[in-house]
Parts: sequence; structure tokens; C-alpha cells
Amino acid sequence: MRIPKHIGIIPDGNRRWALANQLTKDKGYSFGISPGFNVFKLCQKEGIEEVTFYGFTVDNTKRPNEQKLAFTKACIESVMLLTKENCEILVLGNTDSNLFPKELLPFTKRTKFGQGGIKVNFLINYGWEWDLNILKTQDSSKKHVIPYIHSQDISRIDLIIRWGGRRRLSGFLPAQSVYSDFYILDEYWPDFNEKDFYDALAWYDNQDITLGG
Repeated sequence: MRIPKHIGIIPDGNRRWALANQLTKDKGYSFGISPGFNVFKLCQKEGIEEVTFYGFTVDNTKRPNEQKLAFTKACIESVMLLTKENCEILVLGNTDSNLFPKELLPFTKRTKFGQGGIKVNFLINYGWEWDLNILKTQDSSKKHVIPYIHSQDISRIDLIIRWGGRRRLSGFLPAQSVYSDFYILDEYWPDFNEKDFYDALAWYDNQDITLGG
């Protein structure tokens, strides 16, 4: 089986899962921590070199305060959980905003834990315009692009897996996703199971990877 070097994870459906289980929307995020750890261990097992988790975006911070606090807490716990593993962690997001959790500031430069190995990226308080460094000029009809991106330390993504049934990237690393294959699962993220992961790998193995050539 051809294994992707870099997998992107969009863990959607936490709020819908919570409502389906008679919980308030904010309660769903904590149930996404264990699935994230399980995906990490599977990537590690299969020799995948890099995995990127979509934590929360600048747009997500417009949600009600109890949800914002809940997903921020879940992201912090997810990062801290992996500091006990063999990996190299990078947290990427707009640190100029007070919505970026201060607990994760030490991880904004790639940090090795244990024996190192698999690269693990978390997008926290992330925005695609911020990433591409697109700045609005005084003329709102024009934009000025500075030739570098904040995510330059993250490699091109081979396979993106999205839970929750939505067929969109939601601004997920646009520069690295240009030739990504995109696998959709209707199941909500908290309902993650190992079979879904391996089904995604099997599907990827059958794709015609040409990178435009």
C-alpha cells in the first residue's frame, strides 16, 4: 500500500455529536481529544511522516463564549497529551491575537519530544488570509501579498480526511492542499474508529497521483 507522507485531519461534527447525545454543543469538544490521540498513534504506527490537525480558526472564535472556551481547552489538552510521546510538535496560528492560548506559545517553534520522529502540526487560531500574509490596502478592492507564508515549515499534504460529512476545506492550509486528495467521512469526529482511518488509506492507495504531470 502506498502510504501518504503527510495527512491533514479536519475533525468536524463535535457540536452535532453533542446534540445527538443530548448534550449542549460545548460539551462535544472534549470528546474529540481521544480520537486525535488515536489518529496520532495510527499515523506513527504506519510510518506517516507528518500529520496536521485543524484545531480552531479565527472564524470559529465568533461562536458563543462557552464553545470558544471548550474548544480552546480541548486543543490545549490535545497538544499537552502529545508532549509525552515521541514526536515533533508545531502549533501554528495568529499569536498576535489574545485568542491564541498563551499555554501554547512555547510550541510555536517546532519542538522535539522524546526521541522525536513524526511531525505533528496543530492549527490554532488559524486563518488562511493570515497564513498567506494577505493584507488589505486602503483600497479595499485590492490586496497586497507579501512573498512568504506563515506555514512555510509545513510540507505539502497528500491526503486530507474530514469527518462530519461536509465537502469543504474550510480554509485548511490552502498552499499545502493544492494537490491533496480529499476523503470524506459522514461520521462525526467523536465517533472515530480505526476502520475509518484504514479505509481512507486504502482509498488513497487507489488514487491516480500525478501532481498535474
